[in-house]
Amino acid sequence: MPAAERPPGSGRLFTGVAWAVLLLGLCLWGREAADGPGTSSAPTTGDVAAVGRPLGVPLPPAHEPVAPARPQRVEIPSLGISAPVVPRGLDAAGAIDPPPYARARTVGWYGAGTQPGARGASLLVGHVDTETEPAVFYSLSTARPGAEVRVTRADGSVARFTVDDVQVFGRERFDARKAYGPRHSGRAELRLITCGGTFDRATGGYTANVVVSAYLTGVRR
Repeated sequence: MPAAERPPGSGRLFTGVAWAVLLLGLCLWGREAADGPGTSSAPTTGDVAAVGRPLGVPLPPAHEPVAPARPQRVEIPSLGISAPVVPRGLDAAGAIDPPPYARARTVGWYGAGTQPGARGASLLVGHVDTETEPAVFYSLSTARPGAEVRVTRADGSVARFTVDDVQVFGRERFDARKAYGPRHSGRAELRLITCGGTFDRATGGYTANVVVSAYLTGVRR
């Protein structure tokens, strides 16, 4: 965990430097350049690719934020994703510490930040692949606006989010606040993040980040 902890659910933004470190920590997780599935996580081009909101896709109204509760599981039915969630902090270099590759089917939640369902933007991160196989967020770049994301929380509730934006941000022209900061003040939001673009064997990392944005639209108890 970071030296200066923030209360869960506070929803404060990181500084620009911390956001940039988070980006590098996510897509430079120590993978050595090797043959494997990790040559590309999405058919994207350029520095930024956006799906946006297709015409004719109605999105439901936002639900009021709810009391904080730790996430335990995340599901995206349209992508076949169903995975446990574990809290993660920052490593010694100040980058977000993802689940180890031995748990590549597990999603990490930045535990010093917002809890899903509370006001602010909560961060969920996951590997796109390992050196030998696809990982938990391998299909994340194919998410589309209108898709449902379910987060089971420690209080027994299921926070239901609706995807409203899917973007791929290149490292060279990365705007951290635009990618990870809250889009609407007072709303409960979710960011699901993994690596994207292409795998750069020279650096041992990916050239971009996939960022799926969603907002709270319902709660089931």
